[in-house]
Amino acid sequence: MSATQLPEPGVDPSVLEADDLAKSFAGVHALRGVDLALRAGEVHALVGENGAGKSTLIKVITGVYRPDAGTVRLAGRERSFRTPLEAQAAGISTIYQEVNLVPLMSVARNLYLGREPRRLGLVDLRAMHRGAAETLERYGVRVDVARPLRTLGLGAQQMVAIARAVQTEARVVIMDEPTSSLETREVSTLFSVIRTLREQGIAVVFVSHRLDELYEICDRVTVMRDGSVVHTGELAGLGRLELISLMLGRELSTVRAGGATAFNTATHAASADSRPALRAENLDMRHRLHGVSLDVHAGEVVGLGGLLGAGRSETAKAIIGALPTDGGSVQVDGKRLHRRNPAAAMRAGVVMLAEDRKAEGIIPSLSVRENIVLAALPRMARAGVLSAEKQDAVVKLFMDRLRIKASGPHQRVSDLSGGNQQKVLLARWLCMNPKVLLLDEPTRGIDVGAKAEVQALIDELAREGLAVLLISSELEELIEGSDRVVVLKDGSVVGHLDGDEVTEERLLHALAAAPGDPARGDQGADSASGAGTGGPIAAETAAAADSRDEEQKR
Repeated sequence: MSATQLPEPGVDPSVLEADDLAKSFAGVHALRGVDLALRAGEVHALVGENGAGKSTLIKVITGVYRPDAGTVRLAGRERSFRTPLEAQAAGISTIYQEVNLVPLMSVARNLYLGREPRRLGLVDLRAMHRGAAETLERYGVRVDVARPLRTLGLGAQQMVAIARAVQTEARVVIMDEPTSSLETREVSTLFSVIRTLREQGIAVVFVSHRLDELYEICDRVTVMRDGSVVHTGELAGLGRLELISLMLGRELSTVRAGGATAFNTATHAASADSRPALRAENLDMRHRLHGVSLDVHAGEVVGLGGLLGAGRSETAKAIIGALPTDGGSVQVDGKRLHRRNPAAAMRAGVVMLAEDRKAEGIIPSLSVRENIVLAALPRMARAGVLSAEKQDAVVKLFMDRLRIKASGPHQRVSDLSGGNQQKVLLARWLCMNPKVLLLDEPTRGIDVGAKAEVQALIDELAREGLAVLLISSELEELIEGSDRVVVLKDGSVVGHLDGDEVTEERLLHALAAAPGDPARGDQGADSASGAGTGGPIAAETAAAADSRDEEQKR
C-alpha cells in the first residue's frame, strides 16, 4: 500500500483495502498497481476522467471482474468475490449510475428482491408493501409501491435503488454517480442518508463528476488517471482547480487559464439570413407546454434554460415530433413540417441527442460501428444494398474527428466509458449532415475531460454553420456556451436573454420569474435570493460562485 494511504495514528484500520490491483482487457491496461484504503465511517471520493479506471476498480472489488494481480481485503480478511451477489452478502453494496433494477416489477418487489418477507412459506405482500412504503417515506419518495418501477421518473427510480442498497447490512456502500438523475431536493435527502451511514461507521465510496457535491459530502479523495492512482489525501486541503489538474494531468496554471468550460468566449457568427434554420411557434401540450416559441439561426447556439420539470426536454421532443402536441408549428429553413414525427424531422435536417443515452440513445448490444451508422443506413443503401466500404469510411471519419476512445469500431458500445458513448451518439447524428442539432444535457454524467471535448465540439459545429439548441442544467455551461438563452418555467417562456444579457444574475432572475412576467433588469431578484422555485438553484449557484472566487484568490 502506498504511504499516502496508511492509516493515521489513532484512526481505525481500513475496512476495505485494495493492494496493487491490475486488470487488462485485450492487452489494454485498465488498472495498473492500484491501491485503495477505505476507513470505517468515512466518505471517500473516487474521481478521474472517463476511462481512468474507476468503474473497472469498482467491478474488480465487487466481483464483476477477477483481477490479474493484487488482492482485496475486507475487514482485514483477504477476499476474492466471484459475483456481485457474493460481495453483497459479505457487506459491499453498490449503487450504479444507470438504474439496474427490474422495470416491470413493482417498486416493493425491487426493494425486497431476493429477501422478501415470508409468511407460511409464501411472500407476505402486505408486509412487503408496508415495509417498502415506510422505507421510501424516509427518502422522501411517496409512491404507490405496487406500481411497476418503470412508471416512476428516473430520479425516483434512483432513490429506490439507493434505498435497496442501504437496506442491506453493508459495511461498504459504493455509489457510482448516484445524483446524476436526482433533483436538488433528492440530492439533499441522499446526503442526509450518507451522513447517517457515516455516523453508523459504514464506509462510503462516492463517485461523481460534480465538484460541489464532492466538497460538500466527502472526507478524502483518490484521483485516478490512465488506470493508476495519482493522488490520495484529504479533500479539504485540495483546491478545486488543483483537483481538476490532477484528473487531467495538466499544469495548474493551464487549467486556471482555461475557464470553467471549454466554450470559446466569443459569440458565434450567426447567419445574416433573416430566416432562422429552425422556428417553433406556440407549441402546446396538455399540462406540459403552453405556447412555447423559439428560433435558432444557422451558426448560433441557443440555450434552453429552466429548472427540472420546466419543459425543456418536452420542448425539444415536441420539435422533432417525439411527443404529440395539441397545437403549434415547426419550420425548418422556412418550410413547415406538416408531418410531425422523428423520421420527418430527420429528413428535414433536424436531429436530437436525447438526455437518457441508455434508454433513448445507444443500443448496448451493438458495436460502435453499428451504433454510428444506424440512422444513416437508408442514405447509404443503393437498390437496397449497403456498401461496407462507405460505412467504414464514415465510421473512421467520425471516430477520428470526435476522438472516440475504443479498441476499434467493432468493440461493443456498452464497454465504452460514458463520455465515449456520448461521442458515439453525436457521431450518429452528425453523419446525417443535419441543419439543426438539439442537444439535451450533452455533458451529463461525463468527466471533465470528455465534457471539455464535447463543449469544444459544439463550438466547432456552430462555427461551421450548424444551428444548435443546447439544453443544460449547469448554469456555467448554459451561460458560456450560448449566444442567446430562452428560459422556461412551468412549460412557458418566461425570459429571453441575448448577448451581454446572458449572465448568471439575469438567468437566475428569469428562473425565479412567474410565467408571463418580464424577466429583465432587476425583476425577480427577491425570488432569486431565496424565495420561490428559484431559491435552491440560486443558493447553490451563489455558493459555487463564492467557492470559485475563493479558488481564484488562492
